Amino acid sequence: MTERQALILGAIIEQYAEVAVPVGSVTLAKLFNVSSATIRAEMAKLEELGMIAQPHTSAGRTPTDKGYRFYVNQLTAAHEPHTTQFNRSTRAIEARVTPHADRADRAIRSAVDSLVELTHNLGIATIGDQLYMSGIGNLFSQPEFLRSAHAQQVARLLDNLEPWLREAAPNEPLNVYIGRENPIGTASDVTLIISRFRSPYSDKSYIGVLGPTRQSYARVMQLVRHAGAMLEEVL
Repeated sequence: MTERQALILGAIIEQYAEVAVPVGSVTLAKLFNVSSATIRAEMAKLEELGMIAQPHTSAGRTPTDKGYRFYVNQLTAAHEPHTTQFNRSTRAIEARVTPHADRADRAIRSAVDSLVELTHNLGIATIGDQLYMSGIGNLFSQPEFLRSAHAQQVARLLDNLEPWLREAAPNEPLNVYIGRENPIGTASDVTLIISRFRSPYSDKSYIGVLGPTRQSYARVMQLVRHAGAMLEEVL
């Protein structure tokens, strides 16, 4: 993949996260200051690589799981810099969590609730042997899950998430499972972003979010990583 193709893929992912409709060549041509024909040619190459797909004839393109994975790997390698908005968000999490430093369960719940508000995803965390979830309405209000088949897949994933976390015990500080990479609910079109942290309950406690594959990965990954690190420090 060329550098320009990688930039176009990133633009498609970021635009799609905002508008939830396939991204067309005209929009990208304006962004990159090139002709629509040039963008269409690059899109065709990205489609050949399996990074994007065209859901309907004459429609724009949407990212595939493979495209998201490439993008997320690039983000992980680049260590996205913190922004002013991100710093405000982390201060908001800290303000809610720090007063509960002496109560691990309340601190973890507060961190999850903050992630729900900031990411508009479903928030999750392990508290001892239980899985705490908040913001389920956020998840099912997304346009991807208006179809009953997708909603059923998401429900199946949620039903099996706690035992899977216990069994698999993901070992990276930040773990990202995109779409069909999820071990359960593989057709649910969701991404699970979780951070491992040490707590009074376990050396492998988890906090994170579950949302559509269409989301702002850079920001959400930063927030989840920070929430896990902050809880480990506070607790």
